[in-house]
Amino acid sequence: MPCYNVCVKTETSRKITILLALVALIFACGIGYLGYQNYQLTQTKLSLETELTNTKQDFASTTQKLASDIEAFRELLIATQSDKVSAEQDIRKQKEVLDAISSTLGTYEKLANTDRELLAKYSRVYFLNENYTPKYSITIPAPYTYEPEKEKMIMAEVWPFLQKLLDDAKTANIDLKIISAYRSFDTQGKLKSAYTVTYGIGSNKFSADQGYSEHQLGTTIDFTTSKLAASFYTFEKTASYSWLMENAYKYGFILSYPKKNGYYIFEPWHWRFVGKSLALRLHDGNKNFYDIPQREINEYLISIFETEPKVQIAPLSSSTR
Repeated sequence: MPCYNVCVKTETSRKITILLALVALIFACGIGYLGYQNYQLTQTKLSLETELTNTKQDFASTTQKLASDIEAFRELLIATQSDKVSAEQDIRKQKEVLDAISSTLGTYEKLANTDRELLAKYSRVYFLNENYTPKYSITIPAPYTYEPEKEKMIMAEVWPFLQKLLDDAKTANIDLKIISAYRSFDTQGKLKSAYTVTYGIGSNKFSADQGYSEHQLGTTIDFTTSKLAASFYTFEKTASYSWLMENAYKYGFILSYPKKNGYYIFEPWHWRFVGKSLALRLHDGNKNFYDIPQREINEYLISIFETEPKVQIAPLSSSTR
């Protein structure tokens, strides 16, 4: 029995030793695993910190480059805007130059297509040869004339102004008829010859020689009334004459030979178209067409057929030619 007990104790002691050894081994393994895991975590942390540091550096570098790029873009934008403003100013200047050139060319073209004879002085001053006729003429409708059976011609461009004058006069209950309009070189010559036979050299006071008559221009008419017929000298006393004195300039017409003119007797019936601009200036300045220097009159040639008058700031000179 004693031997049995000793054997049992020895076996038990051995098992306990083995168990303790296993426990120690397991503990050692656990400690080693935990140490390994701690090492891995430490390495991971260091790696993450290094990566974060690098990321921060990269971000800082990128931010700095982006800021630099933004500044460069801002400077480029400012320079571009400045160039744009300069370009727009250059374009405006070029457009102004082109507009000025276009306007000048338009003026020259308009002048080239406008008969320069239309505003020239003819009463013993300038001469129209036998070949001169208005470029375009039309027949004045019979209801506007004193003798409907006799054809009377007027320059086509003048007719709208004359028609408006006659229609407005009629609306104002003013009796106006056209008794004479365009006359050719030959017609004027025959008329002057007939007057010379009757009145001798006295005809020079009221009748122009051929080539010196405003009627040859096709812009001049003689007015009468339906009752006066050819009794021109009483026309001054009519309401028709008074209406013309107050209103004719609005339609571009002027009285060629007013009282005390230096060319012919006073002719209240004789009216010439010179355009609204010049007629307005003569009316407002109380000037006579033949008392104005030709060079000043020529400035109005460009606007002779314009429907609205262009008033010049400088007054017309009153000096004679």
